[in-house]
Amino acid sequence: MVDISKWPLFSLLSPKEMSTVRQACVFGTSANEAIFVTHNNEFTVMGLNCSNCLGTGDSLSIIVPKTLDVLRGKKVSSFSYGSGPHVLLATESGELYAWGHNGYSQLGNGTTNQCASPSLITTNLHGKKFREVACGSHHSLALTQDGEVFAWGYNNCGQVGSGSTANQPSPKRVSGCLQGKVVVGITCGQTSSMALLDNGEVYGWGYNGNGQLGVGNNGNQLSPCRLTTLQGLCVQQIVSGYAHCLALTDEGALYAWGANTCGQLGTGNKSNQHSPVQVMAEKERVVEIAACHSTHTSAAKTQSGQVYMWGQCRGQSIVLPHLTHFSTTDDVFACFATPSVMWRLLSLETDDFMTLSQALGKEFDSPETADLKFSVDGKYIYVHKAVLKIRCEHFRSMFQSHWSEDLQDVIEIEQFSYPVYRSFLHFLYTDTVELPPEDAIGLLDLATSYCENRLKRLCQQIIKRGITVDNAFTLLSAAVRYDAEDLEEFCFRFCVNHLTRVTQTAAFWQVDGAMLKEFISRASRCGAFKN
Repeated sequence: MVDISKWPLFSLLSPKEMSTVRQACVFGTSANEAIFVTHNNEFTVMGLNCSNCLGTGDSLSIIVPKTLDVLRGKKVSSFSYGSGPHVLLATESGELYAWGHNGYSQLGNGTTNQCASPSLITTNLHGKKFREVACGSHHSLALTQDGEVFAWGYNNCGQVGSGSTANQPSPKRVSGCLQGKVVVGITCGQTSSMALLDNGEVYGWGYNGNGQLGVGNNGNQLSPCRLTTLQGLCVQQIVSGYAHCLALTDEGALYAWGANTCGQLGTGNKSNQHSPVQVMAEKERVVEIAACHSTHTSAAKTQSGQVYMWGQCRGQSIVLPHLTHFSTTDDVFACFATPSVMWRLLSLETDDFMTLSQALGKEFDSPETADLKFSVDGKYIYVHKAVLKIRCEHFRSMFQSHWSEDLQDVIEIEQFSYPVYRSFLHFLYTDTVELPPEDAIGLLDLATSYCENRLKRLCQQIIKRGITVDNAFTLLSAAVRYDAEDLEEFCFRFCVNHLTRVTQTAAFWQVDGAMLKEFISRASRCGAFKN
């Protein structure tokens, strides 16, 4: 399941705001800009606003999410950004919007004037409806619902596919070898363009200095050129990195070509490839590939859900596909790409699926499914014997020693309070603890008694975070009592650093004499009473 909180920019959102996100994209040269669509189809942006790429009508950076009223109620089908930077968006109704930098007419409005708000692209597009967009550094592609490709913007290497190197200020259809053919996918490198046809053929045009067009040489192509090196294969997906490409066939085979200075082709070396070479041939079937034109990072997901990454990963060059513990290719770009942008518009549509940990947490203290209950302070806590046996050695030993058909269904607990014992059982289901520091003392006692070392560490963390002048000496006494040496030292230092105020609290004078005497002696040795 996609977790957008892995992108640092989204840490600015509250949990409530996060729950409203339906689609999202993080972009920008430093992954410092974001657009997201809510379940109410409100377009919201935040971040640096480089070259007006947030579309807010001004150049101000914003840390608080702002709604784009001009797009309110629109449903997005495709979103892309160029490193120029500029932004393209296609709606489900087939409209095209663009905004941002426009020095090379990459916004398609016939001018080179920057646009600070989303603006409709209409020139030469009468009656056309679009479903996909793609951006290079300073050029743009758009795919109609009928399978036609339109291009505009910077064209120094032929990346708009017009047959020349003249810049193209307004959208024009890419024809040549694509004439009469149906395109089903488009993608852009920095200064190159690729198209995938409905019959599985792949065509490329634009800059080819690193072999990123895959046509067998490194000469630029001013018009679409078929990758005959993939002849006989039916490609289902293509993606472009900064100067490399990946292709996935209908049989789950992965091919790569282009620049390889960071190992982004996954071939085991750093040599560029002018023609497609198969990668991960020894692995299981690949079902998804990922790359982004602003990075040198590649990723792939296999049929069983394994996610691999290679290329430039946090500054390292990984030359062979490396198995990760991620569940999506998106996580690779959140955690390892430079910049940590999204390689596609993310969809966060909710479903009813729950992970194992979520399902267990939901069933804690549920009378409907429990087969055991604890009675603490006159209150019941409902649990499952199997979970307790799996998670806790104390219960495993208890049930193995006394297991029988007539084992009581209610266990009385007198040693610990209800909040403490309930928190302990909840921890066994969720691996989390939520208690105030004063109650965490009792839980620390329980963790010590039950030899639950991880729980003991969590309690110590809670106590450290919650220590105050008023409770410091009480917490110190508890740390000494439960033999928590690290916590004891922490509380002692706190008491010494706030000695005057701590000695004025009731807790300081209510402890037993031996404890008070030991503290005074130890504090004196540290020079705490010199003044």
